[in-house]
Formats: sequence, C-alpha cells, structure tokens
Amino acid sequence: MNKLKGPSIKKLKWGVIGCGKFTENSFIPTMRLLRRSTIESVFSNDSKRAKFISEKFGIPNSFSDLGEFLKSDINAVYIGSANINHYEQVLKAAKAGKHILCDKPVSITTAQAEEMVNVCNENKVQYAVNYTYRFHPLIIKAKEFLERQLLGKIVSISVNYNTDFPPGNNFRFKKELSGGGALRDIGTHMIDLLRFFGGEITSIDGVIDDIIYKSEVDDFSAGIVKFEKSGYGYFNVSFNNKKAFNRIEILGHKGALSIENLIAVKNVPSKMTILLDGEAKKAFRKRGNKFLHLLRSVQKSFMQNETPLVTGFDGYINMKLMEELEAKCLARKN
Repeated sequence: MNKLKGPSIKKLKWGVIGCGKFTENSFIPTMRLLRRSTIESVFSNDSKRAKFISEKFGIPNSFSDLGEFLKSDINAVYIGSANINHYEQVLKAAKAGKHILCDKPVSITTAQAEEMVNVCNENKVQYAVNYTYRFHPLIIKAKEFLERQLLGKIVSISVNYNTDFPPGNNFRFKKELSGGGALRDIGTHMIDLLRFFGGEITSIDGVIDDIIYKSEVDDFSAGIVKFEKSGYGYFNVSFNNKKAFNRIEILGHKGALSIENLIAVKNVPSKMTILLDGEAKKAFRKRGNKFLHLLRSVQKSFMQNETPLVTGFDGYINMKLMEELEAKCLARKN
C-alpha cells in the first residue's frame, strides 16, 4: 500500500452526502457497528430530508448547503447521491481535505472519473469506491485459489447479477441523472469482479437493451471481455428478471469453482463449490456482511492514510470499460 505523508487519525468523523434509502437502510446502520467511526453531519439538497435522517439516527448536524457541510467537524465523507452529483461532490470534498468513499458508478463520464482521481491525488486525500462484492469472505477465498493457481490457467470467468427493478420515481431511471440503467448500476459491480478475479481487461464487447420495461435506460446488458493475462470473462445484468441463479463460475485448465447465493441476495449463507483434477468435490458455506467488511477496510485505510483496497482509479477503469461497451453498441445501432 502507498502511504501519504500526514498523521494517522485516531477516530474518523464522517459526513454523509445523500440521504436516500441506501444511506438510511444500509450505510448508516452498518457504519454504527464500527467502534472508531462516528457520523457527525449529513447533507441533502432537501433540508427536510437531511433533518429527518439526522434526527432519526441522532446525528448532530444536518445541512442543505454543501460548503457549510464540508466546513463541519468531519474528516471523511461518504457520497451516496445521484450519479450525476458524484463528480462535483468528490472534487469539493477533496479540495476540503476530506477522505472520500464514493458510491458506484463514480461519475457520468470517463473524463470526469479521471479528473476525480487526479484532484484527490493533488489534495493528498484517500479515495475509495463502494465495490462491496470484493469483500465477501468467499470472494476473497476464490481470489486466493486463483493466486495460488490451483485451478490452472484461467479459461473463463462468468458473473451474473439479475434482479427485478421496475421503473419508478428513482434517479436510476432518469438517464440525465444516472447515465444509464442496469449496466451503469449493477454491471459496474460485475465488471469490477471480473477485473478482481481475472486481472486487467484488454477488450470488451456485448449488447445493451431495454427488453421488458422500455424505460429511457437499459434493463439488460451482457458482455464478453478479454483478460490481459489469460482467458475470457462473461457478464450479464438485468433489472427485468424476477427469478435468477446469479452464479459465479471460474473455469481453469485443472479445475473449476462456483459461488451461489451471494449476488443479489441477503441474510443467507453463500456456497462455494470447488472441483479440482484428481480430488473429490469440496463445498463451503459462509455468511458474510460484505458491506461491513468494506467499511472496516476503508476505515483502516483512512485512519492510517493508506491507499484503499478499492480505489478511485478502479472506478475510472470500470467507467472506461462501460463507455467502450456503450459506444460499440451505439455504433452498431446507428
């Protein structure tokens, strides 16, 4: 890890930008499980919403002015607002000297994502991205199998995230606020997992469509990628599927590995099955609060002023790959 110059932090004082359902139902309740972090301030353009969240959770300060929020007694921020706002908010938080955990996708364009990385580096603040799937214990165990080359040379990696998310009063279905639908919202998770398992990607192609809901954003996307080191990756994501297996499968020359009940499910044990040449089939089950694991990791990196395990640069690379796929699909359509 790279360590920036500067003192370690004994306690993180967080500010929260964006008071949506994920902030209310997931981020704040999970953050409160950490002993060395407190939430001191919340911000929303809607002052009533900010006040409601602060009062519900006993948070001292609420703001509807971003500048005043950033002047409050905080040293780290979580940005969980609409995608279109991430760019401006990351830049302002970085220039205010705050460490940053940003939700995904990090921006609307690759150019924005690159500038966000540069500004954070220039202002010597740590910049992490909310790619939670990397932090599940079975994902980490699968990564160890790959690093030890127990499956042999990688042939293919397949990841799927299919769920039913009908259009409604949500920024994800307004293209000017989100940049896109299923690909931008959950496809970014799957592209990140492919990179985590298989390494850097040299090419991407696939399809983007609105099969069921016919809204202004895509409800389905599928892609194939070529890994720089070995093999291929496949992903498909959708907002239009009421039932799905959502498996992870890794095929190597000497064996195979699958993970079930992990993507798009909660509160159930996930299962990993391993097949190795010359050995009996093995299976493991494990519960894991991947978001809590992520927040603990981010807390440690911020407090010690070290590079997070998932960085803004990862967000930039994933955005670049999504834009490349979108451009190819648009070119074929025209």
